[in-house]
Amino acid sequence: MLYHLLYPLHTYFSGFNVFRYITFRTAYAIITALILTLIIAPWMIRTLQRWQIGQRIREDGPKAHIKKSGTPTMGGVMLLIGIIVPTLLWADLTNLYIWLVIFSILSFGGIGFLDDYLKFIKKKSEGLSPRYKFGLQILAALIIAVILYHLPAYSTKLSVPFFKKITPDLGWFYIPFAIFVIVGASNAVNLTDGLDGLAIGPFIVAAFSYTIVTYIAGHLLFSEYLQLTYIAGAGELSVLCGAMIGAGLGFLWFNAYPASIFMGDIGSLPLGSALGTVAVISKHELLLLLVGGLFVIETLSVIFQVASFKLTKKRVFRMAPIHHHFELKGWDEPKIIVRFWIIAIVLALLSLSTLKLR
Repeated sequence: MLYHLLYPLHTYFSGFNVFRYITFRTAYAIITALILTLIIAPWMIRTLQRWQIGQRIREDGPKAHIKKSGTPTMGGVMLLIGIIVPTLLWADLTNLYIWLVIFSILSFGGIGFLDDYLKFIKKKSEGLSPRYKFGLQILAALIIAVILYHLPAYSTKLSVPFFKKITPDLGWFYIPFAIFVIVGASNAVNLTDGLDGLAIGPFIVAAFSYTIVTYIAGHLLFSEYLQLTYIAGAGELSVLCGAMIGAGLGFLWFNAYPASIFMGDIGSLPLGSALGTVAVISKHELLLLLVGGLFVIETLSVIFQVASFKLTKKRVFRMAPIHHHFELKGWDEPKIIVRFWIIAIVLALLSLSTLKLR
């Protein structure tokens, strides 16, 4: 909005020319999102407390979590506001990719809201049934994938990290592949959201990584130099990724240990879907395995645990996801959180190095 209102004025006053630069608008999207989230958070915490929308703790989980019972949840609402409003202010709203990611955030946010509404307001412990939950997620991702597939300039080739000449073309199979990436990323972030600040920290790191990736992918000279697939218009997603960074930092201020608010499914599902959608649009889908490596580890721990118990009646971990395993081993929660953040940062740096090591 500000871009469309103020950039045309550069013909009268040259200072407004800064609005043409993605880097300038990304920086201010971060600042706007951070300030907006910090302003909204205290009001949201009080509102959720007044409505008695609080987290319920599993009885079979770590006993240290019992004290968290009643902590306000569904704080993801302020994350969505903190991402979407700055994006609308600073991004080029004629860019289709921006609207696809916003659609991803709103649709998965709606699914998360429905799940949280049933659990915390209607007091249905199971929330939205897995069949309907995954069905709605697949439908939302299908819409995104089909739109991208039918764009004339969009490629169905994959970019493989470390290998510049290996670019398999998936053809029509790209649609189910994109659905898998978006839905998988969404649920991976959801599974990681089990300790104070555990999910939002790596999310900020991943959003920062894709701020760089999308900027390079949408820059003709940089993409050619690094021998990456050039995606015209993808650079504008840097502004949206910047908004995700700012909103994430604002939320972390209140979600850091000991947390004053939890994001709930209304936060974790759309954050993951946003990362997945950005990865698909920027043609760095496989890179998400490294960028979001911590989310992958958490998800695999659940898969291995379930598979092992069904096949052998034995558990691989004391409890899944894996962060609970370390809790039951006696690690303090802050130690787990910070060490997992370190892992996320190292994986992100490794992923960014692949842009050059090809």
